[in-house]
Amino acid sequence: MTESRSGAPERDPESVSRFVEHFAAQLVEAGMPRMPSRVFAALLASDDGALTSAELGEQLRISPAAVSGAVRYLAQVHMVSREREPGSRRERYRVHSDQWYEALTNREAIIKRWEDALREGVAGLGADTPAGRRLAETLDFFEFIERDVAEMMERWRAYRERKYTD
Repeated sequence: MTESRSGAPERDPESVSRFVEHFAAQLVEAGMPRMPSRVFAALLASDDGALTSAELGEQLRISPAAVSGAVRYLAQVHMVSREREPGSRRERYRVHSDQWYEALTNREAIIKRWEDALREGVAGLGADTPAGRRLAETLDFFEFIERDVAEMMERWRAYRERKYTD
């Protein structure tokens, strides 16, 4: 890696592109849509964690409409935020250091709704029926995971505080 005139290390655009596409492929494999995965990986790989729509379009070779749709999805799942450039009408899209926490917290709200629906299902189908028992076991699984995730997130906040704050 060489240094730029500002003294900051210059990055190989080819290496950045390989990372973006590889990480995006991993996100797609985990169930995330392809274009939001690519946009998220590009933001994650940018030095300041923020890019404009034009920068994303140029880097990823995608249309403004594709960027817009991807950012809309990422904002809905709390993985990026929009911000105005000072003195400009252009928006920048930013990934934050706590994006994984936010995304997981958002998933936790979804799991709560699933738990409520499962409770209703157990009550409606009858806890002693095969289907009711299957739903009850699924409910127990989600409640078990939820407890562990809450404890894990507390441990993460403490760890992050120790490691990443001055």
